[in-house]
Order: sequence, then structure tokens, then C-alpha cells
Amino acid sequence: MRLSVAMALIAIIALPGELTAQSERNTNRPSSTAAPDAEKGDGDMQRVVSTPENGTSATVGLDTAETRERPSRQIWDLVKASGGIGVLIFLLSIALVALIIENLFRLRRGLLVPLDLVEELESCVERNHFDKAEERCRSRRCLLSSVVLTGLREIPFGYPAVEKSLEDAASEQSASLMRKVEYFSLIGNVAPMLGLLGTVYGLVLAFRRVAESQGSAVAADLADGIYLALMTTVMGLIVSIPALSAYAIFRGRIEKLSAEAALAAERVFLPYKRAWMPRVMEETVRSHDS
Repeated sequence: MRLSVAMALIAIIALPGELTAQSERNTNRPSSTAAPDAEKGDGDMQRVVSTPENGTSATVGLDTAETRERPSRQIWDLVKASGGIGVLIFLLSIALVALIIENLFRLRRGLLVPLDLVEELESCVERNHFDKAEERCRSRRCLLSSVVLTGLREIPFGYPAVEKSLEDAASEQSASLMRKVEYFSLIGNVAPMLGLLGTVYGLVLAFRRVAESQGSAVAADLADGIYLALMTTVMGLIVSIPALSAYAIFRGRIEKLSAEAALAAERVFLPYKRAWMPRVMEETVRSHDS
């Protein structure tokens, strides 16, 4: 044990001296030996490597095949390589981006349930200016105005009819806003199905090459079919995941805005409700007295 430790220490102590001697031999080597390496041809390159022990440098030949940059592949090249199915998925991705941008501008609280319109309609109802409130709703079409306009038409039939019409109108307007959001669900379900179709088609191409070669096909023969299969699967998932996520987000946003519109419409008709309740109570008392 002690002998092996001593030999290891001796080797460690002698190693720097050996490295120094080896570097000195490399430095004193004639420069003519490096000339043939520099004149091998256009296909070779040289790299200078510095050794940390003595700061000397050595020239190492490199093959340009290893250092040659790989050609960059554009997105459209990948889409074309994935075939017609990949092109369809790419078109779905464009439609998805357009729908997201449209719904971001369409589903805004300030556009669907404007606070200034709520205050203005509430003031009109409080003063019994129902015609003016109806005119204001027709001139400024939005989710809130559509709900309130339905309630204004039911005023002659009492507040219960108004309240029922507000609930029905809010549900109808919510369903109307959801029609375009349903396209997210459609894209999210169709895109992975197209990807699966491309996967099956690519595997069919790969196994057809195996059958044509009678089992002697190599990896290069199967590469195109497998590439098509994997690429269409990836593209389908890339489109499907954000589509389903956008569907859930916008659906929740519509439900929230519809609830806010219903509450705002009830606030608009609150003065009418306060004025209607005493009349109902008075008519009820009169009917009991008679």
C-alpha cells in the first residue's frame, strides 16, 4: 500500500517535467514538417491549441466536413416536407391566430358592458323616459344594450315580465357570443386528428418501402415516411394545445361578461322595480278590502 502511494507521488512529481520536455521537443521540431499539412488542400483547416503548462501552441488540422454549417430549414420547408396534411394543419394555425386576435378585440368589458351606458340608461328609467332609453340602446349596440332593450319592451306587463326577459336575453346573447368561440374547439379537435392521419400515412409509406425492397430496406429508405409521421403529429399538437386553451379562456370570459351584463341590466331597471312594488302592494290591499 505504501509502495503504491510512493510510486503515485513520484509519477505526479515527474509529470510536469515530462510535459515540459515534450513541449520543448515539439517547439524545436523543424517548421518544414508543418508545410505538407498546410498544403493538403482546400478541404482542410488548421486550429491553434494552447497548452496551459508552458503557453506553447500547436496546429491541429480539421476537416471542413466537420465544421461546415448545416443548412437552416425554414418553417415553410418543414411544412412542405410534411405533405398536404401538414399544409392543412398550417392553414388551421393561421385561422387560429386570426380568431385569437379577433376575440381579444371583441370580448372586452368596455365594449360589451360600458359603465357610462349603464349610468345613462339608469337615469332614463328613473325619470320614466323609456322611449329615450330605447333609442339610446338602438344607437349603441352591445351586449348590455341588447339585454336592456328586451326588458324595455316588457315594461307594460310589469316587472316580473321584465326580469324574465332580461334572463332570457342574457342567455341568448351569451350563446351568440359563443358561436365564434366554438371554432377554437373545432380546430383543437380537428388538428390532432389530421396529425394522426399524417402519422398513419407516414407509417404506411415506410412499410411500403419495406415491402417493395422485400425486407432489405435500410434506415435511409424509411426516413421519409417516419419523418412525415412524426412531423404531422407534432404540428397537430402544436395547433391543438393553444386552440383548446383559448377555447377555455374565452368561454369563461363570455360567461363572466354575460353575468355582468345581466347584473347591470337589473341595476338599470332597479328604479322601475322600486316604483312598481308599491303599486302592486296597493292593488293587493285593495283587492283584499273589496
